[in-house]
Amino acid sequence: MALLTRVKTRMAVHAHRKVRGLLDGSYASVQLGRSMDFFDLRDYVAGDDVKDIDWKASARRGELLIKRFVADRKHTILLCVSTSRTMAAMCDRNTCKRDVAILAAGILGWLATRHGDWVSLIHGNHDQVHWLRPSSREDALERMLQQILAGCQPDGPEPDLGCLLDYVVRTVRRRTILVVIADDVDLDDEAERQLNRLRAQHEVLFLTIADLDPTDPALTQTALLDQEQRLTWPALLQDPGLHEAVAAETAARLERRGRRLDRLGIAWEHVSDERDVIPSIFTLLDRHRHARA
Repeated sequence: MALLTRVKTRMAVHAHRKVRGLLDGSYASVQLGRSMDFFDLRDYVAGDDVKDIDWKASARRGELLIKRFVADRKHTILLCVSTSRTMAAMCDRNTCKRDVAILAAGILGWLATRHGDWVSLIHGNHDQVHWLRPSSREDALERMLQQILAGCQPDGPEPDLGCLLDYVVRTVRRRTILVVIADDVDLDDEAERQLNRLRAQHEVLFLTIADLDPTDPALTQTALLDQEQRLTWPALLQDPGLHEAVAAETAARLERRGRRLDRLGIAWEHVSDERDVIPSIFTLLDRHRHARA
């Protein structure tokens, strides 16, 4: 399990105890119903099932008490990953965006399997969309991560987040915790409409991965483009004015996307490199938890 092992290693090295505690508890929700797990006692009210009366506790207190239980319900974590040629690009000088996507999906999937929850993957692009059925097994999660890797190749199809979201809208009927992992895209009105429909049925979280800024002075002044042919960065990319323009457009796109997602009530985060994945997931789940409170 090469990819999943790598995810576990990163979790062990970089995740603080507080972070892991929040992640581990992020899926827990108490549903009242009939199961084998005792929750608490409450006063009897007319209409309660007499089978739920705790006679011993009632005798000690001198009034009827009802036992309540935690319902045994599993969550389905649906990883919706945009896999295309653009995800094979770099997000910084050392890390490919697909590696960041695999790490983020792997962390969320692994935590879900540890809880005994189901994990599913829908991934695709402009040409086609694939759905891997839910499973709570680690070997199935490894296959999902391998599918993300295979789908993010330089010669792959163009991205199409709208096509991916539309597939989820049309296909997924059961309520899930839907985690969308995509490029640094600029959401349009159609994507907002699709996300609004998904939000009505699912709990939606949105994670985007940054693009490498080729005008970054720290990058253009340190490395050759091609070691064999000794090619350097074009002089145009080293223009400070161009760097400022690219940075401004990137910030504006992040702000526009954030406004749309905030309007929909969807928790979101933006990841700039691999080191940022675990803190960003921590923040994403914390935002989602407080939004539901």
